[in-house]
Amino acid sequence: MSKRRSNIKVRAAFAVYTLLIVGSFGSLWATDDLSFGRHPIENFIKTVEEMGRPSFLDAWFGQTNRQYISDDGTVLRTENPQELERNFIAAVARALWVTFAISTLGTLLAALAALPLGWAAASNIKKPKLIALSAKIILDCSRSIHTLVFGLIFVGIVGLGPTAGILAIGAHAMGTFGKLYAETIETIDMGPINAIRGVGASPMQIFSFGIIPAVLPSFVSTYLYIWEFNTRDSTVLGLIGAGGLGLLLSEAISLFQWDRLSTLLLTLILFVLIFDALSRRLRTGLV
Repeated sequence: MSKRRSNIKVRAAFAVYTLLIVGSFGSLWATDDLSFGRHPIENFIKTVEEMGRPSFLDAWFGQTNRQYISDDGTVLRTENPQELERNFIAAVARALWVTFAISTLGTLLAALAALPLGWAAASNIKKPKLIALSAKIILDCSRSIHTLVFGLIFVGIVGLGPTAGILAIGAHAMGTFGKLYAETIETIDMGPINAIRGVGASPMQIFSFGIIPAVLPSFVSTYLYIWEFNTRDSTVLGLIGAGGLGLLLSEAISLFQWDRLSTLLLTLILFVLIFDALSRRLRTGLV
């Protein structure tokens, strides 16, 4: 009987999901919001062609003397594209480091702030109900607000720059850290915890000597995973003025510099792949 009831629930959930899909598609189709614009295929081909030759190639294979001449033959400006592109590559390296620093410091801030909240939100830890409820509300609010929204808020508070990005990463990731911390704490064996509590240990001593040793490997694995995610999330914060690689991405897109956009995207992909491989190896070693 329970299996039949479970199947009914699954079918009902699938039916609701199907209705959501149909409703979403139908509403957008009715308001003509699913348009691909004019000449989408031609625009796609043109964009691919322009991005097919990343700008970093000009640092070695580009021209060394480019002149801009007016209609009457006057030389307006002379530049060295190879030198310009090498300067751009140096700027990309600096922006990439800023992006990494934003994700690193933001992740650390979030992990530390989430520790007491995760402990308070865990259902198997004895504490006043008001504290548990408050911790859960804070963590839910933190997760529900996107990093970009936090970024806009902190840019308005502290101004443009990496500080706003660090605070945005920290404010959003805190909710994820706290939820995963709480779920990890809820899976631990409460025997040693109760033994420590039985000898008169304070809540801080219980947390430090009973809970932390039991959950530390899982906490570290969680930290590495969220840090990896934040390296990707922090790149877009530059689009709203929080510094890093996103600022160069915004400039390349606004100026239609598709060759430089290609260089930036390749840099981002390579950076994420390397960090992902290192993070996965470290997490595997902890299991």
